[in-house]
Amino acid sequence: MYLFTQIHEIIFHGNGGYDYNTIYNMPIWLRNFTFNKLKEHYQPKEDDDVVEKSKQAMRTAQTDGTVPKVQVPTYVTKASKKKAPQK
Repeated sequence: MYLFTQIHEIIFHGNGGYDYNTIYNMPIWLRNFTFNKLKEHYQPKEDDDVVEKSKQAMRTAQTDGTVPKVQVPTYVTKASKKKAPQK
């Protein structure tokens, strides 16, 4: 599972620079290196986005005195109450 997840991540975040066969047949040390470099590149970017959204929400709450509210979904899902047919 880890191997295929790693291959997927390299192909997905490689922006079209890699194909499945190239990554699958790549030496393990090189695949691990490539995976870690892509992870280093994208990880700080994701962390910065989360921090910036949090700061923006705090600024909004401080300036207008309100607390940002969570949007409630407009749909509700319930389990079916049908009973299984008896044989």
